Amino acid sequence: MGYINLNGKIIQAENGGIAPDNRAFRYGYGLFETMLVREGVIQLATYHWERLFAGLHALYFDVPKLMTAKWLEEEVLRTVKKNKLDMLCRVRLQLYADGGSMFDGNSRHPEYIIECYPLEEHIIAPNETGLILGMAEGLQKANDSTANYKTTNALLYMLGAQQAKQQRWNDALILNTAGNIIETTIANIFWIKDGIVNTPPLSEGCVAGVMRRHIMMVTDVTETPLTKEILANADCVFLTNAIRNIKWVASIGDNTYSKNAVIALLNKL
Repeated sequence: MGYINLNGKIIQAENGGIAPDNRAFRYGYGLFETMLVREGVIQLATYHWERLFAGLHALYFDVPKLMTAKWLEEEVLRTVKKNKLDMLCRVRLQLYADGGSMFDGNSRHPEYIIECYPLEEHIIAPNETGLILGMAEGLQKANDSTANYKTTNALLYMLGAQQAKQQRWNDALILNTAGNIIETTIANIFWIKDGIVNTPPLSEGCVAGVMRRHIMMVTDVTETPLTKEILANADCVFLTNAIRNIKWVASIGDNTYSKNAVIALLNKL
């Protein structure tokens, strides 16, 4: 990564920094969007902006009039162009609270940082080898007012990812406080049973993924809570993510899953 955009100023990445009382650093007070840019276009941009602004409202930020979706999109693409990554890259846009304590912040206006990273084509292509997943232990996600947004308070996901790394899984499944499976550390989860595509509803506490939303716009999907028993009996399981698109899952514990239904869905998209 050569350049970042820090509150509108494009600077060398190594010159970026934050104040020690930054409230995203101290308290995880912020939001982020991870976006795929291809041939100079942000993929699923409308869904990203709608989720981001809904999240800013949920986190009690005062959004300046200048900070519109169009303006942020221009800032993102300006940063991408500076890094010469227009053809294909991953962008991380983070908006966060500036310095202060929990009760006495300097401002309720969000600050922002834009980073972009080169991306190889195979990352977004369908996977030939199925993913291997496991169940994160000792972690449960609460279905609170921030659950559907991508907040910078991501310790639960970080710990799940560390478990996956230790167990040599590709990813770890996350449970909610009711004991139902809601997502993985980086993706939404779908399963197919008897030809019906299913995914957990947002009321279960999963992130409102933009690729999840796209899938639900282009094909029939049933929203229903996902128990361990239902997952064990699924015909097919796949994950969705704004960068990685759709990835089929080969196994979870002792259960194995077919790829055929995922191929049929990909052809439909």
